[in-house]
Amino acid sequence: PAVIRETLPVYGLIAPDAERVRDVGARFPGVIRSVGAAVGDSVRAGATLATVESNESLQSYAVVAPLAGVVTARQANPGEQTGDKSLFTVADLSKVWVELALFPRDSAKVRVGQSVRVRSADAGLSGDGRIVYVAPFGSSSNQTLAARVSLDNGQRRWVPGLYVSADVTLGETPAPLAVRNEALQNLAGRTVVFVQDDGGFEPRAVRTGRTDGEWSEVLGGLAPGERYATQNSYILKAELGKGEASHEH
Repeated sequence: PAVIRETLPVYGLIAPDAERVRDVGARFPGVIRSVGAAVGDSVRAGATLATVESNESLQSYAVVAPLAGVVTARQANPGEQTGDKSLFTVADLSKVWVELALFPRDSAKVRVGQSVRVRSADAGLSGDGRIVYVAPFGSSSNQTLAARVSLDNGQRRWVPGLYVSADVTLGETPAPLAVRNEALQNLAGRTVVFVQDDGGFEPRAVRTGRTDGEWSEVLGGLAPGERYATQNSYILKAELGKGEASHEH
């Protein structure tokens, strides 16, 4: 059994979760005496990023990271005055946002709470998240509406700035029997699945119904519990073609 999803394909951009980004400044104006963090460094909460000598007290104090994350910006060098500027930006990238662009005709279909499958074709990644925000107004520059997905990124696979495709789940229908789409092959005009038996794999014609980006419902040709080839099933089709060619000779 599987769940066949009705989906809306859209495109988006990976961005830092703005609620997990902090700009770090000096508590008191002074001279930067040392800098211990560079852009790209991973830091823990409370780690010293720089040391500043206060202009008023002439005492040195530490500028520390307010949260664990990655240093994404640095505007601090030894000998400089701190002023009111931000010295560092630290981002916790264990969760990221996916900023989706919706066309006006699709905006009514999307709402907070819907599940989303996110994919990056270039990096070969996929992940699941949920819509946490839909903008109440559109963009005049590209005539789209923004929606935001929260996506787990504990392994730091999703890099901010990366373009991705996404499928928003609009509805779900249970299918009593289904196979993965990569298992389906066309053989002599028939849709087949390579089913495992004692001698290896044999092509079995199947009748399919509803489908989505991952599963296809099976209406006939297979029984529950049978084992079949999914990934790289095209290799079996190619080998079968070689065998038929050799018999013709």
